[in-house]
Amino acid sequence: MINDKKSQPLYAQIANDLRENIRTEKWTEGQRIPTEMDLCDMYHVSRITIRKAVEELVRENLLVRKKAKGTFVNHYSPEKTNHMTMIKSFTREMREQGKVASTIHAEVKKVTADYQVAKYLKINPGEEVLMLKRIRGSDKDFLAYFVTYVPYQAYFSLESKDYYGSFYEYLNSFNIFPTQQVEYVEAILSNKEIQTLLKLTKPEPILKRVRFTTDLTNGFSEYTECYYVGKKYKYYLDFSTN
Repeated sequence: MINDKKSQPLYAQIANDLRENIRTEKWTEGQRIPTEMDLCDMYHVSRITIRKAVEELVRENLLVRKKAKGTFVNHYSPEKTNHMTMIKSFTREMREQGKVASTIHAEVKKVTADYQVAKYLKINPGEEVLMLKRIRGSDKDFLAYFVTYVPYQAYFSLESKDYYGSFYEYLNSFNIFPTQQVEYVEAILSNKEIQTLLKLTKPEPILKRVRFTTDLTNGFSEYTECYYVGKKYKYYLDFSTN
């Protein structure tokens, strides 16, 4: 529901609604979305407002514009990639660079999985998942924002204080050892939310990394979206050939 009395700008409300269409697969991958004029009629707003909302999703790589054809859903599908990389936590990455990792803020809660999260975790929509949001850095410098989803287990703490260290070390304490990882990395421009969370004064290049990990011995799975300040972070890959 779009409400012009809400503190959130209209374009941001519409952008959230469009994201929901993609997450629930009301709009499927490759599908052309309604034209700007059609969206104006649907939401009863100006063309400028619609354009700003659509641009948000284009920056997030959820939509792609094709010249003379329109705007299409460019939804990422993890099943299409088979590249495995070494699982490395943020704590370890900082340690290897001679820095000490810190968690500046953490919040955790139990939620129900929407269609997108369920698809990535290979569970059913509506099942309980642990959602963990953290702002991470080094020496009080804001470097990254993480949003993590894992299938909920009763032994997982719902106290934020328990998630200020390495999340993978926390998982290890429950004999969960993710051994496979699939991820993709892309450069995007920070939106208002990321700018606020990472203390950015203006839109800046951000490195977005989406990660999927599994522990095949116990059926564990993880889906994480990471947002790194581009000018402060270097991304390294460890790989081997057979």
